[in-house]
Amino acid sequence: MRAPVSWIRDYVDLPDDLDPATLADALTDLGLKLESLERPGEAITGPLVVGRVLTMEPEPQKNGKTINWCTVDVADANGTGEPQGIVCGAHNFAPGDLVVVVLPGGVLPGGFEISARRTYGHVSAGMICSAAELGLGEDHDGIIVLPADAGKPGDDARPVLGLDDTVLEFEINPDRAYALSLRGVAREAALACDATFHDPVLREVPPADAAGHPVHVEDPTGCPVFVARTVSGFDAAAPTPDWLARRIQQAGMRPISLAVDVTNYVMLETGRPIHGYDADKVRGAIGVRRARDGERLTTLDGADRALSVEDLVVTDDSGIIGLGGVMGGEDTEMSSTTSRVLVEAAHWDAVSMFRTGRRHKITSEAGKRNERGVDPTICEAAADRVVELLTTYGGGSADPGVTVVGEPPERTRITIPSDLPARITGIDIDADTVVADLRAVGCDVIEDGEWVTATVPPWRPDLGDPYDLVEEVARIVGYDKVPSVLPPAPSGRGLTRRQKLRRRVGRTLAGAGLVEVVSFPFVGVPELDALGLPEDDERRTLLRLANPLSAEKPAMTTTLLPGLLEAVARNTGRGTSDLALFELATVTLPHTGGGTTILPVDRRPTDGELDDLVKAVPDQPLHLGVVAAGERVPSGWWGAGRAVAWSDAISVVLEVAASVGVAVDVRAAARAPWHPGRCAEVVAGDAVLGWAGELHPRVCTAYGVPARTVAAEIDLERLLALAPEETRAPSFSDYPVAKEDVALVVDESVPAAAVEAALREGAGELLESVRLFDVYTGDQVGGGRKSLAFALRFRAADRTLKEGEAAAARDAAVALAAERCGAVQRT
Repeated sequence: MRAPVSWIRDYVDLPDDLDPATLADALTDLGLKLESLERPGEAITGPLVVGRVLTMEPEPQKNGKTINWCTVDVADANGTGEPQGIVCGAHNFAPGDLVVVVLPGGVLPGGFEISARRTYGHVSAGMICSAAELGLGEDHDGIIVLPADAGKPGDDARPVLGLDDTVLEFEINPDRAYALSLRGVAREAALACDATFHDPVLREVPPADAAGHPVHVEDPTGCPVFVARTVSGFDAAAPTPDWLARRIQQAGMRPISLAVDVTNYVMLETGRPIHGYDADKVRGAIGVRRARDGERLTTLDGADRALSVEDLVVTDDSGIIGLGGVMGGEDTEMSSTTSRVLVEAAHWDAVSMFRTGRRHKITSEAGKRNERGVDPTICEAAADRVVELLTTYGGGSADPGVTVVGEPPERTRITIPSDLPARITGIDIDADTVVADLRAVGCDVIEDGEWVTATVPPWRPDLGDPYDLVEEVARIVGYDKVPSVLPPAPSGRGLTRRQKLRRRVGRTLAGAGLVEVVSFPFVGVPELDALGLPEDDERRTLLRLANPLSAEKPAMTTTLLPGLLEAVARNTGRGTSDLALFELATVTLPHTGGGTTILPVDRRPTDGELDDLVKAVPDQPLHLGVVAAGERVPSGWWGAGRAVAWSDAISVVLEVAASVGVAVDVRAAARAPWHPGRCAEVVAGDAVLGWAGELHPRVCTAYGVPARTVAAEIDLERLLALAPEETRAPSFSDYPVAKEDVALVVDESVPAAAVEAALREGAGELLESVRLFDVYTGDQVGGGRKSLAFALRFRAADRTLKEGEAAAARDAAVALAAERCGAVQRT
């Protein structure tokens, strides 16, 4: 909201010597955040004066342009008293007009210096200025012609143009809609400076009668108040007075025509949006209702809009003529031929306005105010102010009829203990201060012992509960007086077991060289198609959002892989080819538990309602996703590196499981988006935790990631649930180790994990570790066969192994592998 200080002074008796910066600071202390403080005249230096055109001689030029050689009376401002000779290319003025002249030595916005110079055969000593040249608007076509009473030649033009005024711009929070008007800002200024406030809506208005334009409101909830006035004999060509146009410009709006400018001015002045119709285009009575299925409206912006049954519309006998409180219709728009103006000042339901604006993607100054809540008691005064300005500057007269339909909603009453502001803020605030401050913001206050009842002013719909009143008192007393007290930290608390395990997993992954990323939890069907998921895959059952951030990704994701693969593609595209990323995040798995109703906010939900809410919430387990590409071991002067392989993805999962003390197994599997022959299923007992391996080539191509990218995703929620309550540190023996290596030939279809499990079980308790260190296929083992070489390490915790004990344990392990897996030991 832009508020010129001179306009604020119209309604507040501010001290004459009050600096605008001081006023801005005081308003900021009250909660109006200052965005900028502008002094338009600061960019203009030197002599800028009022001049009277004495002569004006058109002179055609060879280039087809006609210039005017003018003499202008600037009195003694030029130091001589002689008329000033100036060349001007504009033609919208005549001898006798008052104009704005910058004399040699002046500097205009942008550092444009003015000097006497020869041009078009004359010495032009100065410039007759347009609004654009002074930074007051965008009109380059004509110069500024001042009113006849603007002053006399030689006077300083700055006060006449408002260049000595200061404009304060505030960022208005959505709950302070009253401050989207000069009335609201001035009220705050009066409060900040303890000055007298003159409310611009306190005016005598004619009473309602039956002679006004007929209005029928079918939906009084959506439109509680509708006021209509008519002005006849209006001159649509009448110019907007300079002072009004200047104030609209200072407030950040563009002057258009007198009728439009007047409605905008009153909206800025009072906060009440006003709409004007060409009364001769309105057919019959005005109506207000909800739109019906299939109805459409062409609005003032030329857009043909399909209406919703929730939209409030204004109608006449011909059909819909406007979206109530949002935008008028094209058929009843005022134009250059309008001679009768029908003025609408109506109060609209804020929620309906907000939803209609969002639904039709309409943003307007009127809609911005209506959707935040406007004073419903000032419709008659605002309409009367519009009629006054239209008849004063546009001629014509006000028709005697005044239509008022409905009445303002009942004002809210809030009762609080008189000591509540002191208890909440920690400031010593007595009951008298509470009462005085609430009255200062416009509340009607009744004291009853230790209780205070405040009737909220109609321009403050944001005040709805006791703590809103506490905030009002606190901002007047001063937020700077709120003491800073550090709350004591309760003893005996720390991280939960789940938090500790989650952090342990993160440290393990970081220690393994992976980098954590955070992705948006949204996904679309194309991302799941790129993963190659079958149509019946459970990961395609998505929870769609009612109001997604992106139409391309309207659902909550069921897998972490799309976000991780997009991160890999983004980094690869920017030159980072070696990547190892992980993400710890929840996924959303919809269930068929059904939905629930929207609960009211004026009471606590019942236990049954809370249970229904919990049942309706989808499952959101914590998952771990891992993706790696490029080199896992970098190459360098020491030799060649090693590219990531499917086994690296499995290895990371095994490290994570070991870090939380859970023993897991892996077995061959086939699941999208992994390569069918390079995918492992991670299991703990009978529970499937997830999958790991190399991605399918088509998936790598679809996401634009390097070939042979590997990935893993496991249900970390389930893994952590299997973690033991206590994880004991391993014990180490200081006795020597006995080393035994075996090479076993098995069929190619036998998993190495199955052979390892048989060796581990068969070796008995002396086995300390078993590790696969070589896999061989070739002629020496025959077709369809492979050789698996394992390093077995034996050690006793309390003694040195005797000769033959390690060999016996090895033989027992090989025997069990032969029995279960058909293994044959190579010699």
